Amino acid sequence: MLQFLRLQCYHYQARRLFGNFAGRGNAKKVLAIRRETINLWERRAPLSPNHVRKLVKEGLKVIVQPSNRRAFTHNEYLQAGAVIQEDLSEAPVIIGVKSVPLDYQSLMPNKTYAFFSHTIKAQEENMPLLDTLLERNVRLLDYEKMVNPGGKRIVAFGKYAGIVGMINILNGLGIRLLALGHHTPFMHIGPAHNYRSVEMAKQAVRDTGYEISLGNLPKSIGNMVVVFTGSGNVSQGAQDIFRELPFEMVQVDHLPDIVKHGSSSKIYGCVCSRSDHIRHRQTGKFDPEDYAQNPQNYISLFAKKVAPYASVIVNGIYWDPKLPRLISVPDAKLLLREQQDHSPWLESSAGCPQLPHRMLAICDISCDPGGSIEFMKEITTIDKPFCLYDAEQNMSYDHFSGPGVIICAVDNMPAQMPRESTEFFGSLLMPYVYDIMSSDAKQPFDKWEADPIVKNAVITSNGSLTPNFEYIAELRDAKRKQSAGRARSRQAVKHRLLVLGSGHVAGPLVEYLQRDASLQITIASNIRADVESMASKYNCQPVFADVSSQPDVIEGLIADHSLVVSLLPYRFHPRVLKMCLRARRNLVTASYATDEMRELSKEAKEVGITVSMENGLDPGIDHLLAMEAIESIKEHGGIIDKFISYCGGLPAPQHSTNPLRYKFSWSPEGALLSTLNASRYLKSGKIVEIPRGGHLMLAAQDIEYFPGFNLEGYPNRDSLHYRDLYGIESAQTLLRGTLRYRGYSNAAWGLIQLGLLSDTPHASLHPEGPDITWKQLLCQLLGKPRDIFVGTLKDAVFAKVGRDREKFQCIEELGLFEDKLIEKRHTPLSSISCMLAEKLKYNPGETDVIIMVLDLSCRFPNGTRENHVISLVKYGDPKAYSAMSLTVGYQTAIAAKMLLDEEIQDRGLVLPLSMNIYRPILKRLKAEGISAVAKTTEIEG
Repeated sequence: MLQFLRLQCYHYQARRLFGNFAGRGNAKKVLAIRRETINLWERRAPLSPNHVRKLVKEGLKVIVQPSNRRAFTHNEYLQAGAVIQEDLSEAPVIIGVKSVPLDYQSLMPNKTYAFFSHTIKAQEENMPLLDTLLERNVRLLDYEKMVNPGGKRIVAFGKYAGIVGMINILNGLGIRLLALGHHTPFMHIGPAHNYRSVEMAKQAVRDTGYEISLGNLPKSIGNMVVVFTGSGNVSQGAQDIFRELPFEMVQVDHLPDIVKHGSSSKIYGCVCSRSDHIRHRQTGKFDPEDYAQNPQNYISLFAKKVAPYASVIVNGIYWDPKLPRLISVPDAKLLLREQQDHSPWLESSAGCPQLPHRMLAICDISCDPGGSIEFMKEITTIDKPFCLYDAEQNMSYDHFSGPGVIICAVDNMPAQMPRESTEFFGSLLMPYVYDIMSSDAKQPFDKWEADPIVKNAVITSNGSLTPNFEYIAELRDAKRKQSAGRARSRQAVKHRLLVLGSGHVAGPLVEYLQRDASLQITIASNIRADVESMASKYNCQPVFADVSSQPDVIEGLIADHSLVVSLLPYRFHPRVLKMCLRARRNLVTASYATDEMRELSKEAKEVGITVSMENGLDPGIDHLLAMEAIESIKEHGGIIDKFISYCGGLPAPQHSTNPLRYKFSWSPEGALLSTLNASRYLKSGKIVEIPRGGHLMLAAQDIEYFPGFNLEGYPNRDSLHYRDLYGIESAQTLLRGTLRYRGYSNAAWGLIQLGLLSDTPHASLHPEGPDITWKQLLCQLLGKPRDIFVGTLKDAVFAKVGRDREKFQCIEELGLFEDKLIEKRHTPLSSISCMLAEKLKYNPGETDVIIMVLDLSCRFPNGTRENHVISLVKYGDPKAYSAMSLTVGYQTAIAAKMLLDEEIQDRGLVLPLSMNIYRPILKRLKAEGISAVAKTTEIEG
């Protein structure tokens, strides 16, 4: 009925505006249809020969610019009464589909043009077109802005975008399943442009549907569900093709049951509207009017409520940056994670390959890069309509094999069905053609009487933007200033990253990050030689500054960068975080999340920044391996009984010949200070507590996981903290420990017994005090005269360390009986650390080794019990990086890159404990040669 009324209106307008041209002596009104030149696939026209025939009958002259690429031939337009000629200058109104070139023959002055201009968002690439339209006094009507009073578009190709998109994604689905090892009936559906008409394409879909109805879909791929977002023209067009399959439409709430108990001889469809997944952040309800006014107060549950059950998603909804996304990058990491075992949704079949995950394909017809489907970064083309998105790598590839989901995001879908989409579009445009024809670009815009639907869609007229579109100038100016600001700040790159600290870890961290050419790195350090060396080696910007004495300089640097990575000692992190809070900059560190940092992270969440911590080796990689093992066990119904983990950074065995069996690649103060820590752990259901002051060294036990390494281990801090953190409240034994070569703890206990590892200031060690030697300090610590005979001193020391020859040998070999001056650092601990940093450093050609082991025991509902041992051993390269700097540097760099690429979007304190973080990092570490070995054994009894 609506179409009938429009056509009646169209005929009335024709008579009203033009009357009967015959015998009136007036020149005919002339309309021109230009050829499409934007790309080789554009074969559409704004009007078909059928539409032209009607206009000619009404007395119009229609000029059609010749084009052999157009889907309708010259002869068809000639038979409709059109004039085929190159020159369009006779026509005051020229219409097309897509943008026109800027030359004078294509874009003539003082004319009215109608086409999709893609200028309404001040798109930078189309601003030259807008400038030319204004300069040449062109009146431009943009079809995209022909909307009814409710804002709904009236003239569009939406339905055919949906039709073509659905055909294409079924074609891609067949190829993707084949790449995964499954031949399916979808292989008989070709790309949309292979078919002469929609009916021919539908027949191919029907044939596929017949095979599906016979049960020819492999049961190993499970029950298939196609989810359509929205219910507009795009969705309706896609559903029109979908309904040619054996289908059943279901509600969102039924999806979990469908994927478990549905039939494989049909395809299930689900139309997901806003009310199905949009919820208010506080009330949990959906109010359409409030949502339209305050979308920032709403979130989408699509990724949790709908997407986990979808095999294919067809997305055709409009998206604005103010609106919540359907699927974010972090969401994708969970949705697209590879299943380690057969999912309960799939039927296990011997010899049949398993699907990596339920979601196989996405057709993003909305084509908003980074929009509602955030990881859809670039539109695809008709030539190459598909890409494969790997969520764990956050990369897209132009092939069908490998992990991920295929995406089809072609922004000119209807061009693949040019004849029918032209007929469809032209039928929508025809009721407004005479209003468009009444336009005279030489006359004032405000004097033009036309249907508001037409007039309100005019963007430029009389050399200016029309009132409805004056905002484009402001938006364009804002974008120009933003671009100029980036140029002024030397931002020829996407992000600027600040690294605080230039120690050993900085090398591999910067090397990894600089693989991204769009990233500019600044290194700030208080050691001039180190920062200059780093700058020359890695081509990054050096800054000589100290966080303690030059806080203003550091804070200015933080404000001038996108992200801060702090490699400073942990005690400086609260100070750095406060600067990041003021500048609203994200922070990444490898250090433990201390109580002070946890307290500050609350403010971080409020201001909307991320504080990513514990991204090193221990803590860091131990978290990744622990969570991967724990969650895998839980997914199979297992309950954790025991969790033990040990980690140590040690000299390679051939370089462990000193009395401590240990070497330091940076200041040893932190490592030695840890020997004084208190500790708590759980053993067979009982809490064991070790007080502070060195008693930890007495708790060391021999470690038998790696017999060839001759290791010992002692508890590390408060292991009970990890019951909640790892979600293993069921564990009866829980211990996290530190690895050393056997003999370390005994030697360290000897130093503690003598007071040499005390962190209490000693009067004789004040930097401004008189000189003192190590022998003299030992005398003072033992209450002996400073000039005592060295043999007597040795006897006293031997007695103090319990007449233990290993301890005594350590003290003697470290030179503590010598009259060598001490570099005084207030405390015995700091002073001996300064000495050991030189005495026990790595010499040229020497290297280190990282050893990590996780030991988990679990039980399952069927009564079976298992033991899982995960081990990681990594040697450093004496010609490149140490194992410690590699493992800490790469892990921190990967976390920083994920934050820059918005793979991590949580705010406040973030540890690498969630699946969408630890799985990608483990995969990327493996690519760098850092990977663990897992061994599972069944426990009898």
